[in-house]
Amino acid sequence: MNKSDLSVTHLAKKIVDNLINNSQKLNLIIKKGPLGCTIIDAGIEAKGGIKAGKLIAEICMGGLGNIILENTSKFPNWPLETKVSTKYPVISCLGSQYAGWNLSYKNFYALASGPGRAIARREELFKEIKYKDKGDNIYLVMEVDKIPPEEIVKKVADDCNSSTNSLVFILTPTQSIAGTIQVVSRISEVGLHKLHTLKFPLKNVIAVRGTAPIPPIAKDFIIAMGRTNDAILYGGEVHLSVKGQDNEVKELAKNLPSSSSKDYGKPFAKIFKDYNGDFYSIDPNLFSPGKVSVTSIDTGKTFEEGKINSDLINRSFKYEKN
Repeated sequence: MNKSDLSVTHLAKKIVDNLINNSQKLNLIIKKGPLGCTIIDAGIEAKGGIKAGKLIAEICMGGLGNIILENTSKFPNWPLETKVSTKYPVISCLGSQYAGWNLSYKNFYALASGPGRAIARREELFKEIKYKDKGDNIYLVMEVDKIPPEEIVKKVADDCNSSTNSLVFILTPTQSIAGTIQVVSRISEVGLHKLHTLKFPLKNVIAVRGTAPIPPIAKDFIIAMGRTNDAILYGGEVHLSVKGQDNEVKELAKNLPSSSSKDYGKPFAKIFKDYNGDFYSIDPNLFSPGKVSVTSIDTGKTFEEGKINSDLINRSFKYEKN
């Protein structure tokens, strides 16, 4: 199927309808927001849950991702793991799931992800991936603990050339179960985004899959943010299938893992504190999976780099032996 035939909005609609139609079972609250938009609360006043988190993560991926939550023995103290794969990595991970649309106003700050990004196309990234979507509804996921104000609702409607009552905002605070799951389920997207920053040609990426442990929920935002980041930086694994010769694939694998960063080696909450809460001062090379393997489909060789750091996972997730 050509990418021009794929509509992340159309594919996500069935999953969004599932959230709305089964809101009570999924512990969600559906209500009208500013200017008639629809709010799906998955963790502010609502309780949310694991199943809601999985579905929201699939919405983020524009219905093109496969997400499985299951218990594994990789981290004995943290058995629940997310497994994420897609055969349409660029559209699914970068064109939909990546939280790249900055929607901020006064004391409201959000980086939106989801299918609506490919309709608005307000990011430079879309010029490169050359993907454009259309649809009657605008679906956006925000990792926030408050409802977007009227100004943001109007901006989204204007940028998408849509009415405000066609907008659906799915809200998942970091400190919620659904929020934690949908963030950690970005493991494959994080690997692909790092590949992109290393300027590897996106047209040569064939498939991606990743795994990462689901951390315990934290009431404090900084701790919750730290744990979800650490799940990827120190517990995440990504495998990429790409076109390319061994020398370039080997070099890509070498530079992909989080251990290539000068800031590697401390829980993310501590790193964040050391930089006085300035997210953008942190070495961007840190935002990568802990362990990566890259297979060249041209030669059949696989190159593996990085490592899983169980000790740092346990420190971050606050496990103490009796």
